[in-house]
Amino acid sequence: MINIRKPRWSVSENLVTPESVFLNRRQWLKSAGLIAAASALPNLASAAVPGDPWEPAPETNPSFADPGRPITSEADNTTYNNFYEFGSHKQIYDEAQALQTDGWSIKIDGMVEQEQTVGVEDLITKMPIEERIYRHRCVEAWSMVVPWIGFPLGELVKMAKPLSSAKYVQFQTFLDPDTARGQRQHWYPWPYTEGVTMAEAMNDLSLMVVGAYGKILHKPFGAPIRLHLPWKYGFKHIKSIDRITFTDKRPVSFWEELQAKEYGFWANVNPEVPHPRWSQATEKVLGTQDRIPTLLFNGYSEEVAHLYTDVNEGDRLWR
Repeated sequence: MINIRKPRWSVSENLVTPESVFLNRRQWLKSAGLIAAASALPNLASAAVPGDPWEPAPETNPSFADPGRPITSEADNTTYNNFYEFGSHKQIYDEAQALQTDGWSIKIDGMVEQEQTVGVEDLITKMPIEERIYRHRCVEAWSMVVPWIGFPLGELVKMAKPLSSAKYVQFQTFLDPDTARGQRQHWYPWPYTEGVTMAEAMNDLSLMVVGAYGKILHKPFGAPIRLHLPWKYGFKHIKSIDRITFTDKRPVSFWEELQAKEYGFWANVNPEVPHPRWSQATEKVLGTQDRIPTLLFNGYSEEVAHLYTDVNEGDRLWR
């Protein structure tokens, strides 16, 4: 018998999605060509959210199957998003439908053995696709739980073959103000840019996302490919990536360039370090509106705390 260690960020069993609900959801994911019924996901609104099913449905990685809280409904998650390329409000679902993802490619350059451009569809065929159910914590003090489909960022790093002198991975999103009206706002430093250290990129938790809720990635989530780092605040999770650069210079991210005192490079979730304009001690759960305590590193301390032992305390958990 294989013994799977229960993740130590789990909470009381009565707060976890019932097994019967979860198994019913997995059965739905394996149903060829069917759109999810509202009852297949916990707390899902009565109307299913349109989207193309992921076929075949990837298996859930058992190491990331229990986030300690129920999955947030697909309807809530897809209609409450930050995607400043399409507007500064949360209800950008309709605007984001203008995003054209057919033929999407990613340029991989910088300190690598050989620069390359790879189509997202081709990239997916080379990667170990799986489902991971992760917590997500926004810097604005709200949170959710999402069943992402994707592959480890570390696998992409290996494919890119960076030079030993590369210390950081920089990500950029698309730049198309004709499609994305928010990019016409000249006071923002477009295109959206983010970055992580090589050690963070190679951590097992770091995920390149290409789907969610058993479907091809929804456009407001950042189709066709985005980043998810569950121990960091959400603004680090760059969407609609079209360029990845390996560098020995620490990237200056989009929000850091705008206001470094509020949105620093590390952006690790820490309930003891308040945002300059609000507390981070608690968070509001999207969908239920429950107010719950925030956990250090969003509950993933065991996996990531060792990455920051050599970083100054003032910077380690926030800036």
